[in-house]
Amino acid sequence: MHFPAVVTLWFVNTNDVASVVSQEPKADRGFGRKYLAQLNPAWPITPIGQFPLNRSARPSRQEYYIAGYPGVTIVQSFLEEVDTLSDIPDRLRKSVHARDVYVFARGTDSSYAGFAHFQGDKVCRSFTATRTSVVEDLGVPEPFEAPYWAGEMNDQLGGIALPFEPQDLAMAAHEAWLGVDISPSGPDINVVAYAVDGRPEPKVDPPPKRTKTVDEVAAKFSASNSDYDDYETPEDESEDEFVRLADASVAAAKRLGRGFMRRAKDARDAIGERIRHSDRDITRD
Repeated sequence: MHFPAVVTLWFVNTNDVASVVSQEPKADRGFGRKYLAQLNPAWPITPIGQFPLNRSARPSRQEYYIAGYPGVTIVQSFLEEVDTLSDIPDRLRKSVHARDVYVFARGTDSSYAGFAHFQGDKVCRSFTATRTSVVEDLGVPEPFEAPYWAGEMNDQLGGIALPFEPQDLAMAAHEAWLGVDISPSGPDINVVAYAVDGRPEPKVDPPPKRTKTVDEVAAKFSASNSDYDDYETPEDESEDEFVRLADASVAAAKRLGRGFMRRAKDARDAIGERIRHSDRDITRD
């Protein structure tokens, strides 16, 4: 029996995963690109986003969420068919050299879930199941599993149903083995998302330019000219501030009415005219 599932692999070379993740390190785009290029050199690799893994939607087909931290590498992807985790493809399990490899699976349209721990080629523990069927049960159950098997953690359905939800037990395995809270309330687990199906990189529109208020421009203008005396000609930057001040006046006028806006525009034009002739000699009485 096979299940479509999201599979997450943690490649661990540190004794304290939690301390690494708690610092909320940023994921490196270059690391993920190199990882995928080694996994399959023929793939067209497209970065499609950066976000916290524990606050994101699950990856779709031909998408990978990747993070490389000191001593910890995380790879999450969607697999069409998963049943036992003890025989997860070597191309994934051995894609990063690690002392310990932890694998977690969660079904996308069923109660299927599972978890596995590898040390080298040794399967220390591997369990996968749905609520009504155990698919794989290798190794000695861990202490954190006891209350689930005792039926203390979930409502009982009776019949052939397991006394727990496999997805809840997989979450408990994650917390027990890695010491990391992967719920949305936990620390950000920052990843970079990639597609390998040839899609173009998404375009992000720049934020709209905000027109400064009259007070903001006037304050900047006042500060930039505070060292000039009354008869000194400001530098070009000050002329820009005159124009910005006028622009801000126009923006304010739009909020006050069309008639006032026309007068403000006239004032702006007058200021501009004065600036253009500011280099002419001024004869004083």
